[in-house]
Amino acid sequence: MQKITKTMLKVTIKDTQNPAIVKFEFPEFITKSQNFEFKNIDETAASPLAKQLFFLPFVKTVYISGNFIAIEKFSIVEWHEVKELVAEQIETFVDKGGKIINVEENSSKKIPVTVYSETTPNPSVMKFVASKMLTKTMVECKNIDQTAASPLAKELFKFPFVKEVFIDENYVSISKYDISEWMEITQEIRSFIKTYIEEGKTVIDETQIIKTQNHETQQEEYFEKLDATSQQIINILEEYVKPAVQSDGGNIMFQSFDEKEKRVKVILQGACSGCPSSTFTLKNGIENMLKEMLHDQEIKVEAVNG
Repeated sequence: MQKITKTMLKVTIKDTQNPAIVKFEFPEFITKSQNFEFKNIDETAASPLAKQLFFLPFVKTVYISGNFIAIEKFSIVEWHEVKELVAEQIETFVDKGGKIINVEENSSKKIPVTVYSETTPNPSVMKFVASKMLTKTMVECKNIDQTAASPLAKELFKFPFVKEVFIDENYVSISKYDISEWMEITQEIRSFIKTYIEEGKTVIDETQIIKTQNHETQQEEYFEKLDATSQQIINILEEYVKPAVQSDGGNIMFQSFDEKEKRVKVILQGACSGCPSSTFTLKNGIENMLKEMLHDQEIKVEAVNG
């Protein structure tokens, strides 16, 4: 009697620019019109496979898009130790008839979302705030060539008046050229962003984020290597300054501290980059705060536009 050999699924393992994320590619599309992000097992009603993957203790986030599943891991393991195991588990699950996505759970329903606009201290920048989280990792795009990690930013650059795009947490800050006034274009941009999010399109592709020097400085490993004063400065910026800056559609990051010159350099991004009032804010706000909290009247603050 002839033995019938069943064709087994084979996924391809691909490393990404983010060392915490690995992609597992399928030979064909597993979802054509939607992208999914699952941050914990309670969010996996739409994906039995994602639910299964969360039983692995090192799985932090699961992304499903196009022909791949991307997994972000916690730092308790290294990918070279476990990625073959994950690939095998995915292949076995699918070969046994397990569903990747429950189609009935995701029929082309729109995701209800509210988007509203806010003015910022920078007259060239408008902030568009969504009623849902858009990203865990801040992304700044100075031009369309820098949009590999953000399909939304890429689409926004197709508007001729869009100069720069900054995306963080639940908002998008857009810098415009002078060819248009905000009163003429705000509603158009707000509607575009709202529709884009409601259709479930990808705002930020975490697998494509290049770990630049700015990203590296936000990591715990970098913080631990700094001197005590630099650590104090970062803590002050994070607790007292950043929330106010983010509310204005921007971001501030510590760059360096020169102990000899008592000079603090910070990076301004989003609405804060190039803002006419940023110099006043630095000198009369941040600099005075650092002088008082560090008990050092010689402290100076300089800004580097992101």
